[in-house]
Amino acid sequence: MEIKVEESSIRIDKYLKAYLEESRSTIVKMIEASYILVNGRKVKTNYLVKEGDLITVEEGFIEDLEIVPEDIPLDIVFEDEDIIIINKKSGMVVHPGNGNAKGTLVNALLYYTESLSDTNGETRPGIVHRIDKDTSGLMLVAKNNKAHERLAQMLAKHEIRRTYIALLKGEFLSDTATIDAPIGRDKINRKKMAVTSDNSKEARTHLKVLTRYKKYTLVSLELETGRTHQIRVHMDYIGYPIYNDPVYTKDDCTSFGQYLHSATLDFEHPITGKHMHFEVELPKEFKETIENLELK
Repeated sequence: MEIKVEESSIRIDKYLKAYLEESRSTIVKMIEASYILVNGRKVKTNYLVKEGDLITVEEGFIEDLEIVPEDIPLDIVFEDEDIIIINKKSGMVVHPGNGNAKGTLVNALLYYTESLSDTNGETRPGIVHRIDKDTSGLMLVAKNNKAHERLAQMLAKHEIRRTYIALLKGEFLSDTATIDAPIGRDKINRKKMAVTSDNSKEARTHLKVLTRYKKYTLVSLELETGRTHQIRVHMDYIGYPIYNDPVYTKDDCTSFGQYLHSATLDFEHPITGKHMHFEVELPKEFKETIENLELK
């Protein structure tokens, strides 16, 4: 993330508080740990920003956390010596972060098994990829570093096929579509991502209509890339945001969050090479909602 300073004589920690989700104390720690640079250089926490300064903020900073195993039920779809396939429930955060140290999938995994890869460090053991807190469905977990490294390579090469089911607001007219639009951090609301040409990465999502309802459309979505909030951003960008999304709609949303479900996974086993296919049903709340919709 890059921020071009248009104001002067404001302490950098106070200035960044308006742009970042973090507290001032966390911003100070990020500055001290060189996660925040000004014009490519480390500065003191009392540095006064100047017009024209370019502030670079590296993502991934996590304060020291004591991550404890927790006895949280897991819906395990498949497990062998190398991988675990989890059906994550809506509302569960994947890994600990600042202000979010307990109740995550990682806490549950640490209680369940001692066999998890450490490729991503102490805060993300076993986590090959993540899905948003309120997105439900299938996730890959690696039990050793060899499997993790191979799966990460497969993700980078788009060799893992992930299909999602979503309920969109509005009646989508075409039967299929491909959204090819780069995604980066929203300049105004740092909690959001957006389609932008500034500091962005390419992103492609393939859409197929499953069922049309009055005022809604049930769709299947396949990720070609895996950007943060990719499906949610792309659907909002084309004017058909995901129903009940608390971030990308202005609606009053229930605690269930966005109606987005990771429904299928297809990939070659990272060790044996065997083709693996997994599919899980929609959550109860999701199914009940679409059952009560009126068909188009």
